[in-house]
Amino acid sequence: MSQERLWQVLDPLWGDPRTLSALLCSSAAAVVLLKWLGRRQIQQKMEEARRTRDLALERMEKAAHRFKQKNPGTQTAHVLSLTMVELVEKLKEGSLSPESVLYSYMGKALEVTREVNCVIDFIHDCEDQLQKLKKQKEKGLLYGIPVSIKDHINCKGHVSSGGMVKFLGQVKEEDSVIVQVLKSQGAIPFVKTNIPQTMINYDCSNLIFGQTLNPLNHQKSPGGSSGGEGALIAGGGSILGIGSDVAGSIRLPSSFCGLCGLKPTGNRISKLGAVSPITGMKSVTGMLGPMARDVDSLALCMKALLCEEMFQLDPTVPPLPFDEEVYTSSEPLRIGYYEGDGYFQPSPSMKRAIQQTRKLLQDAGHTLVPFALPKIDYMVDELFTRGIFSDGAAHLVDCLKGDIVDPNLKSQFNTYRLPALVKRILAVILKPIVSVQMCLICVTGNLWRHTTLGASEFRRLP
Repeated sequence: MSQERLWQVLDPLWGDPRTLSALLCSSAAAVVLLKWLGRRQIQQKMEEARRTRDLALERMEKAAHRFKQKNPGTQTAHVLSLTMVELVEKLKEGSLSPESVLYSYMGKALEVTREVNCVIDFIHDCEDQLQKLKKQKEKGLLYGIPVSIKDHINCKGHVSSGGMVKFLGQVKEEDSVIVQVLKSQGAIPFVKTNIPQTMINYDCSNLIFGQTLNPLNHQKSPGGSSGGEGALIAGGGSILGIGSDVAGSIRLPSSFCGLCGLKPTGNRISKLGAVSPITGMKSVTGMLGPMARDVDSLALCMKALLCEEMFQLDPTVPPLPFDEEVYTSSEPLRIGYYEGDGYFQPSPSMKRAIQQTRKLLQDAGHTLVPFALPKIDYMVDELFTRGIFSDGAAHLVDCLKGDIVDPNLKSQFNTYRLPALVKRILAVILKPIVSVQMCLICVTGNLWRHTTLGASEFRRLP
């Protein structure tokens, strides 16, 4: 049918109000139906992921119960009470078996996750790894130590969801470099832990696996984005965890849960094999790092990770081993410190912690030198804020297409979606008037984090 003939047929219909109404109604109904079908498909994927998690935890519970029945004399409470350094010593000398340690922590992890919802997968390969470990002659630095792994760090045969529907169903074919190195050092990765959707959040909630609670106070958040790690370790269900940190994602959960955590220097640890909804960050470097109950555990983990195998698996990591001489040296140090960075207002507790730490270090013979951070406004506004979202968060928004945004992330997401022109106009209007007080709710409770940003930065808010 020619174009002219088509218009001849359609032309009388456009003048009929009933026909137009019917067309509009049917179009609207089709849009609503498509949206409903899309949302239903998303929900089905989430339900399937939850079923997979539940089956994994069932398998984990059966394994722990089976070991307990065969070994009724296992001193679980004693195993769980040991520090990581003590545990390593006892495992190497043979006074404790790797089985008793692994299954003790498996049982405790199940107990903790029932209370706070922190474990999202059981790395079932840990039982096979345990048998291989027993046959090895050489014992690595982390021999027999169970390790929990943050959700987005790849483990062979498991999904790294990032708390997002986009990544569900993508079973990884190989371990990330950090998991490979942990295994080579004798550690046993045994569970994966919960995170907030996209991981750009100081809470720990997503619509797939739900909200993780703080084991010290169930009315509070464990922090984020390594909140599942923080909750599990603080609850006693893991002795060592691997998290990740761009802007506090190891340090905040460690603070909220009373733990020790380390964000290593940029590129010190390999990030190969970790899923992320954000790409292209260069001025702000995200890093993988350890979380534990004490500093000695962090040092031992770093010593194990900074080995030849990591440098071979990822040649982009500078081949600098752990400097034991510097770490164990008792020579006095010259240490710089500040109580406030001149941009963000520290809480009284933060100031007090710095003052107490300064006094302890001075009493130990070290020299403490106060200093002011140079160009702090430029560093935060230009390098940090723009560096995280150098593409205006376009890739992150694209990753959330075909997903349902978690309520805890909605205010952030709505800001990301604003057109660039709108952001610029709002910044121009607000700049000469007043600074914008942005209150970011990061907990389903009473905990608020207040961040003061200049009005000119509104268009770049994360």
